[in-house]
Amino acid sequence: MRILLLIAALTLGLGFTPATFNSAWAVNPSEVLSDPVLEKRARGLSAGLRCMVCQNQSIDDSDADLARDLRVLVRERLVQGDTDDQVLDYLVARYGEFVLLKPRLEKRTVLLWGFPVLMLLGGAGFIWLTRRKANRSQPPIVPLSEAEKKRLEHLLDGK
Repeated sequence: MRILLLIAALTLGLGFTPATFNSAWAVNPSEVLSDPVLEKRARGLSAGLRCMVCQNQSIDDSDADLARDLRVLVRERLVQGDTDDQVLDYLVARYGEFVLLKPRLEKRTVLLWGFPVLMLLGGAGFIWLTRRKANRSQPPIVPLSEAEKKRLEHLLDGK
């Protein structure tokens, strides 16, 4: 039993999860192109395209019928001679920007891409202002008077 737990922990620790193996199972052998260069391009494109059924998986990782149709469509477009950008443009025109797992940087998506940076800057500004205000609210350090020094010495000596 311990050996099985150890194997499971090592497998998960190394990143071999079911999702890792799923991409090998999702693409059917009948979909694979005979030209290895085109197949590599197809795999690269399909890894960046969202499955419209699963929504958080690429079409390369999904077993959904629509994902299979999109994989076949990508391969057909590549065989017809389309460039990678032409294939992506075709799919975006047909399914919308949502089909891309990583949206393009455009006027419409600037806020999407810039929001994390704005949040980071806003948080840093908030911390800076809070610390600045805290430093201002502290009273100035006044040195001890001679009487206070003698009293402190008396208390520390225990006399």
